[in-house]
Amino acid sequence: MHRLIDKVAVIAGGGSGIGAATAERLAMEGAAVVIGDLQGDSAEALAQRIQDRGGRALGVQCDISNDVSVAALIAAALDTFGGVDLMHANAADMGAIMHDTTVLDVPLEIFDRTIAVNLRGYLLCTRHALPAMLQRGGGAIVYTSSAAAFMGEPERVCYGISKSGIHALMRHVASAWGKQGIRANVIAPGLIMTEALREHALVQLKADALEQGRSPRLGEPTDIAATVAFLASRDGEWINGQVISVDGGVSMR
Repeated sequence: MHRLIDKVAVIAGGGSGIGAATAERLAMEGAAVVIGDLQGDSAEALAQRIQDRGGRALGVQCDISNDVSVAALIAAALDTFGGVDLMHANAADMGAIMHDTTVLDVPLEIFDRTIAVNLRGYLLCTRHALPAMLQRGGGAIVYTSSAAAFMGEPERVCYGISKSGIHALMRHVASAWGKQGIRANVIAPGLIMTEALREHALVQLKADALEQGRSPRLGEPTDIAATVAFLASRDGEWINGQVISVDGGVSMR
């Protein structure tokens, strides 16, 4: 449980849900964590809770779709903790997904916003974190994707496109810098019971997800956090260029 001592992890989209659980797990494993989130107050509050438990953490307001903002997030990690060993790109615009319909009628502004956050933002996280990792002799990049990247859906066309693009980005990074110690992988979660979903998800949605899976329970943010911690540690050192589904067996393939 202390596999990440002396490591520095940056989490883009870490103020709540999967990102928050990951920040807490990485801190528990010994890493210093820099938590970036569009809701800066949430990031700062989580960092304070980690500090109160004896961990090292910093909360930063960050818009993942903005180049200057992402650059500032990485700069904060360098200035405060001296480097970057893990980049976890996890942010998504869950508001846009409510208006993400089909290729025939989705508003183009929804497509543009989805790509700006879910794909352009991940590219920005990569291009700013990668040089810092190379200075340390390597590191791990973990992207949060979705089963929507490879399971066709009749709606959410923009979301699926953006998540598929993340897989291509990940393979590019693993191919180009793997020999220099950079490991890039994707985690594709199934339905994860974040705080927001517990509060707002329909009973039928949860029942359907449970029926489709091969597990007696639904997913928790801690399931994803544990996988990020594994991939960031030496235990995951020989895993590169992979999409790992953490979804209770929904997407067997």
